[in-house]
Amino acid sequence: MLGKVFKAYDVRSTYPDPLNEAMARQIGFGCSRFLLQDAAGAGEGSPMMRNVVVGRDMRKSSPSLTEALIRGITDQGGHVLDVGMVDTPFVYFAVNHFDCAGGVMCTASHNPPQYNGFKVSKRKAKPVGESTGLGDVRKFAATVDFVNNFQTAGGRVEKRELWDAYKAHVLSFLDLSARKGKKPLKCVIDASNGMAGTMVPKVFGNKKHAVDGLEIIEINFDNSKGEFVHEPNPLVASNVKQTCDAVVAQKADVGFCYDGDADRCVVVDEKGHIIGCDHLTGALCRHFLEQQPGSAVVYDLRSTKAVQEEITKLGGKPVRSRVGHVFMKAALAEHKGSFGGELSGHFYFAKNFNADSGAIAMAVVLTVLARTGKKMSELVAPMQKYYQSGEINFQIEDKDAAIANLKDEFAGQGTMDELDGVTIDCFTKNGWWCNVRKSNTEPLLRLNLEAKDKKTLDAMMAKIAPMLGHKVDH
Repeated sequence: MLGKVFKAYDVRSTYPDPLNEAMARQIGFGCSRFLLQDAAGAGEGSPMMRNVVVGRDMRKSSPSLTEALIRGITDQGGHVLDVGMVDTPFVYFAVNHFDCAGGVMCTASHNPPQYNGFKVSKRKAKPVGESTGLGDVRKFAATVDFVNNFQTAGGRVEKRELWDAYKAHVLSFLDLSARKGKKPLKCVIDASNGMAGTMVPKVFGNKKHAVDGLEIIEINFDNSKGEFVHEPNPLVASNVKQTCDAVVAQKADVGFCYDGDADRCVVVDEKGHIIGCDHLTGALCRHFLEQQPGSAVVYDLRSTKAVQEEITKLGGKPVRSRVGHVFMKAALAEHKGSFGGELSGHFYFAKNFNADSGAIAMAVVLTVLARTGKKMSELVAPMQKYYQSGEINFQIEDKDAAIANLKDEFAGQGTMDELDGVTIDCFTKNGWWCNVRKSNTEPLLRLNLEAKDKKTLDAMMAKIAPMLGHKVDH
């Protein structure tokens, strides 16, 4: 049964079948054994290296699953620092603040309410995926027997209150001093009935008492029921409609729509238009390159060419990364980068332990708006110069054969690499490029295509799409 809940980057499934409290206890045991062994193997001598931070979101099943997880961790001998109901980036912060062996967040992120799961981080809040330890967690969890002659190792549990320190950390990225003497920046925030409904009031204040220079308009902040007015996935345009409508109706400067555990947010400009996360990466990189001239900026390889061009123009080092937070964080650390952005709405910050944070992303956007005096639409306009297909899924059984066929068809016409799937770059010569990646879990190929003009985009889509199978809507 454990195999059904372990995914490439985390543990996630429906509750209570197959994910339940008995399984959560096993997973806690497995997490503790892996994290403590990993810390010991790295030669970490801190006494806190037996400690594991545990947080949870607002889902109905989270309290009981977290209680079972904590029991499993302490059964194995790990000591738990229980930080309560928090956003996922709070756990990353706590792991580093307390210098712990790692952390576990009980959440299913953007999934519907019947789902839940666990996100695991090791030392320094480095992500634990299938290739970086999640396989070991699954193995340790599967082999523990709590029934026959099991002796608990008796780890302890401490509840920790860390909101003041977390608030100070996030607000260190916010500077609205340029708005002094001017009207506050008016921002619409849709918490999606998720953890932003807890985080935003504690860090940025509320609609009555916001931080200086800011006016907050709240949407879907109530997370007491563990239910959602709309799916907490801001990558689906229909889920961001409330934000878009409210920005226009309230004449706001900007809007933010968060996912369930508040590690991601999507930004809406003052006209009520959703901003592509690659366009936002390009618009924000100047801010970080002014702070750290010449530094690397990491971007999702599906991003518009305009991002690479902007980083280069500003004297930075553009670094293409594979899709996924495991790879983005690793690339940011390897290249000592200052900032990174992914199409999924994850934004990564060197001064946040290379980890992602929806709260810090919002703070940086507000800071750039205040300092530049520009409208949000003006900030991103230079990034919106090419034509993009967006990510399109195609169903096909033989994914490898389709990719091989694609490579044969365009061999010699431009550059080609296999950093993640295959990227065919004919941009300089013919004005287009594309990336095709395989789904890890479904018979799907994912296409992203960009061109210098609409005619070229349409022509290349007509040529490439039939090679990839049947187009699907998800």
